[in-house]
Amino acid sequence: MTDKVITQVSPWFDDREQALVTECLESGWITEGPKSAEFTERLNDMIGVPYGVFAPNGTLALVLGLLALEVGPGDEVLVPDVTFIGSANAVLMTGATPVFVEVTGDNFQIDLSEADGLVTDRTKAIMPVHMFGMCGDMDGVRSFAKRHDLLIIEDAAQAIGVHYDGVHAGAMGDVGCFSFFADKTITTGEGGYVTCRDEAVYDRLRLLRNQGRFDRGAYVHPAIGYNFRITDMQAAIGLAQLEKMPEILARKAAHLARYEANFADLPDVYLLKQQPKSGYVPFRLFLFSPAGEALLNYVNENGVQSRPFFYPLHRQPCFASLRETQNLDDSRIPNSIRAHEHGQCLPIHPALSESDIDRVSEVVRSYFER
Repeated sequence: MTDKVITQVSPWFDDREQALVTECLESGWITEGPKSAEFTERLNDMIGVPYGVFAPNGTLALVLGLLALEVGPGDEVLVPDVTFIGSANAVLMTGATPVFVEVTGDNFQIDLSEADGLVTDRTKAIMPVHMFGMCGDMDGVRSFAKRHDLLIIEDAAQAIGVHYDGVHAGAMGDVGCFSFFADKTITTGEGGYVTCRDEAVYDRLRLLRNQGRFDRGAYVHPAIGYNFRITDMQAAIGLAQLEKMPEILARKAAHLARYEANFADLPDVYLLKQQPKSGYVPFRLFLFSPAGEALLNYVNENGVQSRPFFYPLHRQPCFASLRETQNLDDSRIPNSIRAHEHGQCLPIHPALSESDIDRVSEVVRSYFER
């Protein structure tokens, strides 16, 4: 074994990001400006939506989207029990209540059959989370939302470049929310984006993110708003990342195929089952094994950074009161528990080489072949 540690995350930058950031610095325009406008146009074109606005990060993108849909105190939002805590925190930041829903057992998307029994007269929205670079059952989500008269907030933080039945993630709900954090398929360091198709929602997004006004420099504010802006330097990095996105997607696809081949004959290792109609751009490689924590520790001890699957929201200490009021215990949410106890995330970022993928695979295989 080599002493080199294979990292969980590594942004894929080159001279292009530096050149575009330098253009911002030399122009003197470092707040939102021409680079932000160009990044907006290119994102909207790629996602296939008429409108979009930036946010400081993925969590605040969700907050912005929820507020623009007028979700607030007294409302409930259905959220899968398996997701990053930011999905639930965004709901709480609006004054609404997240209601935790069991996930499916094969790809850990929100289980609509379980959600059916959780709808009340306070339920206003459902938040499908496109986990690990794969869309959930959006035909089912849209049918569910229509039947219960609910809004759809797509948490597409991990799903840029992913399509469902030919439609990009984030373009199927009332709003779609993306993240450009350092570990995402494309990154601006920090950053988020909110998409929509409705002009009235877009106007509310613009007001909410810019201190309750449409134009900077105006000091009459027709609405309550906040500062949810980014910088043109972030947008410059994003533009460079978009230029190399086809290669990023190709490298991730090649890495996934190599992992699948390397693990094909291991009986105690399973990868994420692909959702019908959904593409798959692995945010990280989700590996599922009954070996659980022992395998996770072994992989980390042998020079590969691995992480556990998300801790179930209903188990989070900060959500103890929600767990009590929603009468949640592990027996009611077995798939969520199993995902955390048996799942781990292996590196699959584009900076990895074929030999890196083989080395990660060798470490995993060596655990079972000892």
